[in-house]
Amino acid sequence: MRNILILTLWLECKGADRVIQPTGDVIAAEEDTVTLDCTFETSGTGPTLFWYKQDGNNSPKFIVSCSTYSTVNTEKEYEERFSSKVNSTSKSVPLKIQKLQLSDSAVYYCALQPTVTGNTKTLYKNLWSKDNTILHNIH
Repeated sequence: MRNILILTLWLECKGADRVIQPTGDVIAAEEDTVTLDCTFETSGTGPTLFWYKQDGNNSPKFIVSCSTYSTVNTEKEYEERFSSKVNSTSKSVPLKIQKLQLSDSAVYYCALQPTVTGNTKTLYKNLWSKDNTILHNIH
């Protein structure tokens, strides 16, 4: 059984609207189920939240968007194993990933609309080789 490393980081939009993700890595095994947490603060009503996945040197890929009105829009390739739903009481939008695969190893982040426009924080990820040495650092 191989372990899967999922990195999460938080992004913060300008103004009163922001999302908060716990820092730290999530380590799980293939076929496990994990839930990535994200809470939000917004001055508006019925916000739309987005989850993205970034692996390697690739651009972030849209996974799912959802709102407090239960509108869910999931990218086709993620429909079977990825799900998210806004909990307006706890102001959270957890991402559940079922039947983990090695290809799920990536950086995941959530965002409020507008997504990362105007954000000055840097996305980063260390890629590790099998003997636990850093292959390269992506900024």
